[in-house]
Amino acid sequence: MKKYITNFKIVGKRVFNETYFSLTLQHPEKLPEIAAGQFVEVEVPGNKQVMLRRPISIHDVDTDSNTLTLLVQVVGKGTRTLSEMSIGETLNLVYPLGHGFSIEGKKVLLVGGGAGIAPLLHLSKCFSAKGIKPVILLGGRSASLIPVQKEFEPYGTVAFATEDGSLGEKGLVTQHSLFPADYDHIYTCGPTPMMKAVARHALSNGIECEVSLENMMACGIGACLCCVVDSDEGHKCVCKEGPVFNAKRLTNWINK
Repeated sequence: MKKYITNFKIVGKRVFNETYFSLTLQHPEKLPEIAAGQFVEVEVPGNKQVMLRRPISIHDVDTDSNTLTLLVQVVGKGTRTLSEMSIGETLNLVYPLGHGFSIEGKKVLLVGGGAGIAPLLHLSKCFSAKGIKPVILLGGRSASLIPVQKEFEPYGTVAFATEDGSLGEKGLVTQHSLFPADYDHIYTCGPTPMMKAVARHALSNGIECEVSLENMMACGIGACLCCVVDSDEGHKCVCKEGPVFNAKRLTNWINK
């Protein structure tokens, strides 16, 4: 898939709390095709302490307005600088990067935790467009750490799990009453322990499963080799050959 380097205009911003915010960015022309699960590399402007671009999942795509939305967790100087940007300013993106999710299955479960919720909105919309309403299970330590909630409701059945019981069922997503159902495909993104637990369940029950890894990605094109994962086929660059992998290819990683 062809890659682009383009300046986008910030046309929307939402601040959910001190941890999460979103930016809606408008492309100057028609957007190219963007698969659910792909990501962008964002140049952080105006901060000399941040030299490398930041990899951020594509949260939503609107081809009518030629916009894409990034849901961002503030974790360091780069994302802090992005959180301070305003509507009307410009961001330079390299996109769309990586391989996204397949859109397969009829009884589908999407499992997201923390910042891993980000790519699941675009994914849920892709399933809905095919006439498939997935079950969407979102988790976090508390309700405030699940920043996007109602946005998923038009596209599937939405459920929540929080460790403190402040939203949905109390506990981990893998302890939720909807989790062990007989799905034919599971798609997951979030903290590594969560994804490994979801993948183990899927593999042990013969369910197709895809995981979106969140390794550190400095270049986004497979040149720096800092994001490799120990797959069953040897080391693979998450940014180029992922970030989405079939769990069957990652049993070394899952059981590590």
